[in-house]
Amino acid sequence: MTTATPVRLLVRPITAEDNAAIANVIREVSAEHGLTADKGYTVSDPNLDSLYQLYSLPRSAYWVIEVDGRIAGGGGVAPLQGGEEDICELQKMYFLPMLRGQGLAKRLALQALDFARQHGFRRCYLETTASLTQAVGLYEHLGFEHIGHAMGATGHVDCEVTMLKTL
Repeated sequence: MTTATPVRLLVRPITAEDNAAIANVIREVSAEHGLTADKGYTVSDPNLDSLYQLYSLPRSAYWVIEVDGRIAGGGGVAPLQGGEEDICELQKMYFLPMLRGQGLAKRLALQALDFARQHGFRRCYLETTASLTQAVGLYEHLGFEHIGHAMGATGHVDCEVTMLKTL
C-alpha cells in the first residue's frame, strides 16, 4: 500500500530570491492564456524581474505561494500609479494550474485587501481581461464592481475589464 506524500503549502511575503521564480510563473501563466507583452499585459512590465524591490516600496506587499519549496503563484497590492492617494491596485495575481480551484486566489486577495485597509487605502482597483473568467468571477464574488473606465497609469492597454471595490 502506498501513501501519497503530503504537499507542503506555504504563503509568505516575497523575498529577493523569489524574483526569477515568480517572474517565470507570470510568464508561464500569461503564455497559457495568450497574454502577450505586445498587448500591454503584465509580461511587458519592466519590473517583472524585480518584484521584491517593487513591492518593498511603502504601502506595497506581495506574497508568493510555495508548493513543496517551489514557487507556484503569487499576488500583491500597491498604490495605484497615477491614481488618488486612497486607491490601491490588486496586482499580479498569477497561479500555476496546480494551485487553481483550491481557494488560494481568494485567500491571497483577501490578505491583500486586509493589508490595503491597514495601510489607509479606501478603495481597491484592478484590471484584467474577460478571457480570465474564473478571475473575474472571483473578483465579483469579493465585491469588486465593474466600472466603465480605466484608472491611473497602469499601462495595461488591453485589460478591458476594470473593477473597483470600496474597502
